[in-house]
Amino acid sequence: MRRTLRIRIITTLLIALFVIAFPVSQNVSLPSNSLSQTSEQVAAALETLENLETKGRAPKTGYERAQFGDGWRVQEGCDTRNIILARDLRDIRVGDDCKVLFGTLEDPYTGAEIRFSRGASSSADVQIDHVVALSNAWQTGAQQLSSSMRENLANDPLNLLAVDGKANQQKSDGDAATWLPSNKSFRCQYVSRQLEVKSKYSLWLTGAEKDAVQKVLNSCA
Repeated sequence: MRRTLRIRIITTLLIALFVIAFPVSQNVSLPSNSLSQTSEQVAAALETLENLETKGRAPKTGYERAQFGDGWRVQEGCDTRNIILARDLRDIRVGDDCKVLFGTLEDPYTGAEIRFSRGASSSADVQIDHVVALSNAWQTGAQQLSSSMRENLANDPLNLLAVDGKANQQKSDGDAATWLPSNKSFRCQYVSRQLEVKSKYSLWLTGAEKDAVQKVLNSCA
């Protein structure tokens, strides 16, 4: 009985942490069964696109994951990975160590339904993707950010999605010019979210990246 109550409390805490951590945005919506964007959202994304600086990619010299903090940030005993799992999965079960044990993901990248089960051989089936990859961020302005701002970028729920592990590996550190979700109905949200992250952290776009984003957004209107 006490363990059940503790798990319920931890589940509530995870949800509360998500509500506190997630920045409210009028332009980008969370993954959902309705993946279409309104004309106002597309117009806002196009305006953001035009306002972002465009220039060449900086060298990758000096990049390492530790430049963006030592792994996932922990808040009230819950790490960012599990906060995002609790946000993006449905029908979740949470252990008394604040870890999501089971759940179901409607994967935004592939459109597939994935049954998540924590375990040595199964946890990687669902991974947390940085929508703007950290390596890409490093080469498009993050080198100039403070270490605390880079850590914020790596843990910002705006820049994080629970996704199919294989799709995440295929994406690697690609930008919109080299990789887009195979689920075409999510591409508008995907590039809009990249733009909002880049705007929030004063990152720039490469020419090829801007062209790719423009092409996607033009198809959304």
